[in-house]
Amino acid sequence: MKKSLKKIGLALMTSMLVLGALTACGGKDPGAENNTSSGAAGETTKAGESLAGTKTGGESTFTYAIAGDPGANVNVITTSDRFGLMTIKMIYSPLYMYNADGINYFLAKSVEPSEDKLTYTVHLRDDVKWSDGEKFTADDVVFTFDAMEKEENAGWAYSQLVYPEGSVKVAKVDDYTVTFTMPVVNAAAEEMISQIFIMPKHVYENVTSFENNEVNSKPVGTGPYVMSEYSAGSYVKFTKNENYFLGAPAIDNIVYRIIENENTAKTAIQSGEVDAWIGTPTQVEQMDLKSNNLTVHPYQEGRVGYLMMNSKRMTDENLRKAVLYAIDKKAIADAIFLDAANYDLPWSFMPPNSEFFTEDVEKYGQDLEKSKEFLAASGNKAPELTLAYSATDSIQSTTAILVQEQLQKVGIKVNLTGVDSTALSQQMKKEDNAYDMYFGGYIMGIDPDTFTSLFESGSGFNYMHYNYPEIDELFSQGRKETDKAKRKEIYTKLQQKIQDTACFYPLYSNKRLLVVSDRVTGIEDAKLVPVYTFEDTSKLKLK
Repeated sequence: MKKSLKKIGLALMTSMLVLGALTACGGKDPGAENNTSSGAAGETTKAGESLAGTKTGGESTFTYAIAGDPGANVNVITTSDRFGLMTIKMIYSPLYMYNADGINYFLAKSVEPSEDKLTYTVHLRDDVKWSDGEKFTADDVVFTFDAMEKEENAGWAYSQLVYPEGSVKVAKVDDYTVTFTMPVVNAAAEEMISQIFIMPKHVYENVTSFENNEVNSKPVGTGPYVMSEYSAGSYVKFTKNENYFLGAPAIDNIVYRIIENENTAKTAIQSGEVDAWIGTPTQVEQMDLKSNNLTVHPYQEGRVGYLMMNSKRMTDENLRKAVLYAIDKKAIADAIFLDAANYDLPWSFMPPNSEFFTEDVEKYGQDLEKSKEFLAASGNKAPELTLAYSATDSIQSTTAILVQEQLQKVGIKVNLTGVDSTALSQQMKKEDNAYDMYFGGYIMGIDPDTFTSLFESGSGFNYMHYNYPEIDELFSQGRKETDKAKRKEIYTKLQQKIQDTACFYPLYSNKRLLVVSDRVTGIEDAKLVPVYTFEDTSKLKLK
């Protein structure tokens, strides 16, 4: 059976590549994914650029192949895609990282909640300097959060800081102490504070647009590396920050080499042109890891890949349920990820590894007869739907083909449309876009309240465009409740309600497969984490 699934997966990949060649494509995954590239796939770096794992003039270079271009305007306030955030993590630092296994401090030394859980006092390190030599202080923290709270700045974390009851007040106590005062109790407050990287006030205080300005091209940060070069569609080069407060990195340079074409990237990792790359199970299965001195490091990000339906176009709930009952998500996951060890099946918006996850929801297990019943109830005898997906994303492309085939069995015709990911992301924001269905993927955080921007009515990434006051009220109740057992009850109801809308369908929660050259060490110390890949690249070493 396993061999047959591998053959199916390879055949589907071939079909996908043909389909991708005929169309342009897209779909940005909120908070995590972006497969766009503004240059030719697989471009090499300019003459004289260090290659993977080599030393030029005594300098060491680690090269990481990434599938998209972070762009020229990466900044703390508006950047929210995976490759942009990977760049942010190299240049800037958060107060701390809030992980499933605890807090790891960076710019902060400690965080202390008040007894009433409304105020959080953060004590800062006093030995940190910006890469231009200026001292880091509480002024930078207050400035960053104030900028994120201004609606006109279109900050990605605006909805996490501004509530109907008011906004989070960030105040300087002294040069190395800051308080965060919540307008209402929010059980996710500590995690929320950790997600925002701090930018320098002295660099950005006169900037009027965080998205477009000259400052973004020459960033000043407190992170382990400084961005030294950027070539659109080709690479981003980082040089080590000798004054990094946690100790100068062991590797002199890190290069993000932008290789959009997956086959080109696979060839590059096998030939030693790059030191690291994210592969799919099908791609990894085809590789001779041992002879190429490569090791695979699988890790779980808590990512959920999902199907969305535009409720403004698919207004009939019966039609939406007919679609969902026709889908066999396990067959899709098996064909793409080959082995159940590579994925989990989510049944709600919470990833399966969350303590709040429940299976006590409508799962929409494949039932073709039930699908036909709902289709009949919709009154639409021969529906024709348009499914948009990212053509440069092999997983989305393969999923689209399988969904098309499965829905055809119950009489639902699906037209597949590949779109440039940036273009599709912009189109999905509009209620009157041209698509009935599209894919997404997210890595939102640990606490359920971090998912509000995807599922509350009118939220920035609610591309289903529904309006359910009951969902909004449950999110509000959950964030205010501090008793864990009561919160679990609330979030169980919330997961049930979102499933009942039949607008959202979680498909899979797949592991990420990092393929790394055996020349690279220190991966365990650098720590594999969601979105950024490494929690601290300064810990990486080359043999």
